[in-house]
Amino acid sequence: MNSVIALTVDRASCHFDVSAPWLTRVLQRQPRRILKAVQEVSFTVRRGATFSIVGESGCGKSTLARMIVGLQPPTEGRLDFAPLALADGSKAAPRVQMIFQDPYASLNPRWRVGDIIAEPIRELKLIADEAGVAARVSELLFTVGLSPADSLRYPHAFSGGQRQRISIARALATQADILVCDEPTSALDVSVQAQILNLMRRLQDEFGLTYIFISHNLSVVRHMSDDLAIMYLGRIVETGSADQIFADPRHPYTRLLLDTIPSVETPNRARQPMSGEVPSPITPPPGCAFHPRCTLALDRCRVERPELRGRGRLVACHVSQPD
Repeated sequence: MNSVIALTVDRASCHFDVSAPWLTRVLQRQPRRILKAVQEVSFTVRRGATFSIVGESGCGKSTLARMIVGLQPPTEGRLDFAPLALADGSKAAPRVQMIFQDPYASLNPRWRVGDIIAEPIRELKLIADEAGVAARVSELLFTVGLSPADSLRYPHAFSGGQRQRISIARALATQADILVCDEPTSALDVSVQAQILNLMRRLQDEFGLTYIFISHNLSVVRHMSDDLAIMYLGRIVETGSADQIFADPRHPYTRLLLDTIPSVETPNRARQPMSGEVPSPITPPPGCAFHPRCTLALDRCRVERPELRGRGRLVACHVSQPD
């Protein structure tokens, strides 16, 4: 497995001011309200690998995805992309593109498919002549399993899975090196999900793509991931190789998430239900943010926030100590 680092995220945070207007706060004596969507997140992504970020809705993973592609600047911390070495010995910044969650909302309904895919080629001036652009669009449609003749059709004429194939073709049109995939199959039927995931794996092998895969579906993550980070309330609570985490989850939250995956071998196994609601990121609980829902919580967990610790395999938990 390639050990070259493509992306380093160093203590990145993203906060949003959700306070009432100034006059309202003065009259009602309200304090400012800061939503801490992402808090001091650090990880590295290996080139050519799939790094997955997993967590419940509201944990900050989509905000983190937007930070990586540059749609949302970090409040604190850094995100550093390693430059690519070119054939002539020079270096260039990698191209980062996003595959969005909803293929019905991410494509312009007024544009033909050919124009949707050709737009980034024209904007980035990757191909000078229109004949070359048209040939490239046809090639990309064929690559993702569609017909070149589909370039003349509008998005409404396609199924959800076909629209997501168009979204993937549009991302590849930029000659992207890193694709941030924000739950790219969650809006699709299960059978179509498998087709899209298999397509993404094939394209990764063919073009050496690096994936940052955002999901709450651990069955999908198991199929796709090389490395894995578990997020809870804006922070990473466990990270390591996907094989390690699925075989031996250390954090109580990770264990609860994995317990939700159906098992063919033990369909009637005893499960510990996920209790309680995710706390508000505006007023997170003191200490470990997971302690109100954790059956193993100690008094220490209620007052002292655990740090990610370990070698390679990192866990933020006072109870489950890493090796």
